[in-house]
Amino acid sequence: MNEAPMLILACIAGVGFGGMFFGGLLWTLGEGLTSQWPGLWVGSSLLVGMGLTVVGFYFVAVGHWQRLVASLLGFAASRAAITWRTRPRPRPSREASHAAQS
Repeated sequence: MNEAPMLILACIAGVGFGGMFFGGLLWTLGEGLTSQWPGLWVGSSLLVGMGLTVVGFYFVAVGHWQRLVASLLGFAASRAAITWRTRPRPRPSREASHAAQS
């Protein structure tokens, strides 16, 4: 069987694992900041997120290191995309907007 389609699927699965893990992390931090027990939120999220991700990598790889590498690349791409999407945006200063109005 041709390995290329399996590597593409492994990469797509890695993107999904990354989206689940880092999306869950963002959600956990939002909930944990307002929670009475933030340590419980972060700790349980860490266990659940890492557990599901590692189990997912295990089932995707099925003994093939190439599939594991492809899924890790997808995971890293997902991390880069979420980091880029959630980066703080610079706000225009009041002086710059005031100068434009003059």
